[in-house]
Amino acid sequence: MGNWVRKIVKHIATILTFILLLMAPDSARAQLWSGIINPSRAVDWSNVGVIGGIPNRTTICATLNPGATAAQINGAIASCPNGQVVFLNAGTYNLSGGIVFNNKSNVTLRGAGPDQTSLVFSAGGACAGWSGADVCLMTADTGDAGDGNYSNAATWTAGYSVGTTTITFGAITTGNISNLHIGSQIFLDQTDDASDTGQVYVCSASGVCSTSGSSANGRPGRGQVQPVRVTSISGSGPWTIGIMPGIRMPNIASAHSPAAWWDNDLPIQNDGIENVTVDNTPNPACCINGIFMMNGYNNWVKNVRSVNAAQKHVWLYQTSHVTVRDSYFYGSQPTSDHYATDTFVGADNLIENCIFQHIGFPMMHEGSIGSVGAYNYAVDDYYTGTPTGSAPDWQQASTYQHSVGDAFILWEGNIGIGMTSDDVHGTSNFGTAFRNYWNGRDMAGGSSGGKTSQTNAVILNTYNRFYNIVGNVLGTSGYHNNYISGAASPANCNTSIYVLGWGGNCGSGSIPNDLLTITTIMLWGNYDTFNGAARFVAAEVPATISQFATAVPLNNSLPNSFYLNAKPSWWRTTPWPAIGPDVTGGNVPGVGGHAYLTPAANCYLTVMGGKTDGSSGLLTFNANNCYGTSTLPAPPTNLSIVVH
Repeated sequence: MGNWVRKIVKHIATILTFILLLMAPDSARAQLWSGIINPSRAVDWSNVGVIGGIPNRTTICATLNPGATAAQINGAIASCPNGQVVFLNAGTYNLSGGIVFNNKSNVTLRGAGPDQTSLVFSAGGACAGWSGADVCLMTADTGDAGDGNYSNAATWTAGYSVGTTTITFGAITTGNISNLHIGSQIFLDQTDDASDTGQVYVCSASGVCSTSGSSANGRPGRGQVQPVRVTSISGSGPWTIGIMPGIRMPNIASAHSPAAWWDNDLPIQNDGIENVTVDNTPNPACCINGIFMMNGYNNWVKNVRSVNAAQKHVWLYQTSHVTVRDSYFYGSQPTSDHYATDTFVGADNLIENCIFQHIGFPMMHEGSIGSVGAYNYAVDDYYTGTPTGSAPDWQQASTYQHSVGDAFILWEGNIGIGMTSDDVHGTSNFGTAFRNYWNGRDMAGGSSGGKTSQTNAVILNTYNRFYNIVGNVLGTSGYHNNYISGAASPANCNTSIYVLGWGGNCGSGSIPNDLLTITTIMLWGNYDTFNGAARFVAAEVPATISQFATAVPLNNSLPNSFYLNAKPSWWRTTPWPAIGPDVTGGNVPGVGGHAYLTPAANCYLTVMGGKTDGSSGLLTFNANNCYGTSTLPAPPTNLSIVVH
């Protein structure tokens, strides 16, 4: 055999090995969390966000100047060839309509920088009949499971095991199999549990397992949804469907009538919004979103300053593998109850290295699976109650699981108030928090110099089970005077580090309390200010529960990350990792030296000149000034930091 033949064979073998590794179930590959978390309680988070990373597109198809209308920008997007850029020169664009990627994939809308190119909207676009958006990415077929307006559905009759990448459709119940294509995004679901299983519990029934019923994330009564991409189609009924990623939830069963639904179009994909300000200030009427992605895949938002959205700054609706990174989000209007980022029936999305200021709910999930929120900084989670300032003392967390179907979500390396998995719209399972600093106390607002209600670092309300809380730094010294409050130990709820299993807010409510929230949680290697030490306590690891038990780790070593194989290039000079029980000499006071300010925090405090209480108002921002190649100012030392 000639050398060239051997080289070709070797190259093909390498490619096949890579493909097989991608197709292998998560449990078959060593993970960054291996040896700490049982494989049944986590997934492979290393492939979240835009697959292969955000592309650096260099060919410009059209250049527009201030004075261009929304219609002219939309026309440039519609006519732009694949893989090219619509460039907006520096200046202010006063727009009386929305920018729309109307079933147009593979285009980047790019400005000169968010401190140079500003899109100011006096009105948004209708965005396929939705509440509206300043920037809208949508397919022609905008089917929505929440209102039953999807185009195709099928019974799912085989292929239920965790990790499987081949499933079977038995019968088409709506639409036609001809509307399914390689690359289609399909949504796999099944009926909710009729009663508490005592294990994984999927339910959104008001007064039973939630306080308000479903948020319409998915088809009614079918709140557990996994979006997947079709890789192959064969057969003439029944049909064998290849999918990526494989099945994730362990509770799929024929008794729950598994099924799938999808729209006629391929998802809108490979679109990017970069280097602009999206300013909704002139249009305060509810409910205009900043950026809305509907039925999307592999899109991104990068180096964007989003100002005063009237509902959600970035709404990822039935959308997967999106990256939102290196961006700054400020304010909401006309009330304080809006979100910055919201994954609504999505999967594998990445919110990374962003700054959130003066927003009640910085990062939200509503029916999300396998997504990651990492290395973000939240300050001043401004909330006064809805709609008329009825709850000025009420604190909101920086990160939320908010609806039935949330599962396998990873929060890593964030700095902010805390994490809450509530019971407003149903149950969640298998969440993980790793190396976050959550101080649990918002010193801004309130009627007496700070918030006083729901002031906790970690809140898991009833029926939020099988969580992994590992290697975090939690609490505010001098304020939190209790470790865990829950149905089994109700003392000092509002001043506890953890609140676990309550059916109401710091107490019993309209739905039952849940002791399994407490007995299924893994607490390992977390430093908290009440104990004043990192706790590696075997009794706080659920090693003996009947399902999804996780063994006590063999030692106290922790990996640097649960999803990154190495320090990212934008991390620069900050110690890596920045937060955790193994970190020493950190510049965040009051936590034993176990936390450094992250790049996003340094950007806000040092480069942007933000105040630690968030009272600095709207700031100038450009990620290139924080994470680019130029030399940055040294981060502040001996800082008295207050995270809000």
